[in-house]
Amino acid sequence: MSRHPPVPKRKPRPATPAALRDAIRDEALRLGFDAVGFAAANLAPEARNQRLQRLGEFLDAGWQGDMGWLGERTAERADPQTLWRDAKTVVSLAINYAPASDPLKILEHGERAAISVYAQGRDYHEVMKSKLKALGRFIWDTYRHDLKVFVDTAPLMEKPAAQAVGHGWQGKHTNLVSRQFGSWLFLGELLLSVELPADQPETDHCGQCRACLDICPTKAFPAPYRLEARRCISYLTIEHEGPIDRELRPLLGNRIYGCDDCLAVCPWNKFAQEARETALMPRPALNAPLLAELATLDDEAFRKRFAGTAVKRIGRDRFLRNVAYALGNSGAPATSRPAIEHLLADSSPLVRGAAVWALSRLAPDQVAQRRRASREDDAGVRAEWQDALQTAHAQENAR
Repeated sequence: MSRHPPVPKRKPRPATPAALRDAIRDEALRLGFDAVGFAAANLAPEARNQRLQRLGEFLDAGWQGDMGWLGERTAERADPQTLWRDAKTVVSLAINYAPASDPLKILEHGERAAISVYAQGRDYHEVMKSKLKALGRFIWDTYRHDLKVFVDTAPLMEKPAAQAVGHGWQGKHTNLVSRQFGSWLFLGELLLSVELPADQPETDHCGQCRACLDICPTKAFPAPYRLEARRCISYLTIEHEGPIDRELRPLLGNRIYGCDDCLAVCPWNKFAQEARETALMPRPALNAPLLAELATLDDEAFRKRFAGTAVKRIGRDRFLRNVAYALGNSGAPATSRPAIEHLLADSSPLVRGAAVWALSRLAPDQVAQRRRASREDDAGVRAEWQDALQTAHAQENAR
């Protein structure tokens, strides 16, 4: 049996810091990233303290809601070098996901579901992670520099990093805004153990514009650059686990997963170009589906339909809770009533409770009869029936 000689280890390619930065940028663009920038990993004390102060104010106000993890490892969130001691450079990478048409148009069709643009294609975490790992392999195989990869999976503040490298700035809605890509950028990062020349940071170009603040249906912005997550539709439909506050339910409209209002209305979107990453293209089954159809999904059908997407993360029960609220807001009793009736018998108390509210919205005259017919053993759903009865009586007395 013949033996092959051992393959010699590849020697790292020598490169000046500037040449290495340029090589990484070229490879990143070849892999399909739309923007790449570099910043020092070590923050000045003033910048670190400013980040910690803003994060502390957010947490002290309780605006994080159910997202308790935001209060953990705050020092690491504020400073990349605290997250990894050997970090010298932050490489911020971005992928454009700008839609082909105005995502606000779906809000005019109450019988159809509005799903956030970012969630209509393949889960961006997987797309971004695959490209970041490929770029990391290129850096290690060619130059032998240590690195770490991040895709919204560690306490690294992505938007400040993106602003530091010049991708854009955090607008008044707290999201990143780019002069080239508008509001539509997915972000990921590499931390490198080598110091590379930094790009120029971006400055704020919001000016006097208030479009993103004024359009918010739930008034989730107590002030410019401040977001109360507990009132944000994206938080409510994705992160919040229980029933949504009754006062906020009518404001959800037909939004069942996320909300694009503050992003879509930004004037800087006029410069955005349609996304070119095919994996992020909307799936037909997720582009304005009928609410009544979604209401019929059992767990298996839900998993099959949303496999590989971000929607699958919230699970079938929370998803159908959102669908039920949207049915109640649809203003289309003929198509929505049968779907609501179906959800009233769902196995999940969360879904049943949302369906009770939906029935009270579209057919308040039927609430008393349906309540008598139900055999509800869940305290939360019984409370929903009681609230629905009170609402129906109040509406009847007001006539």
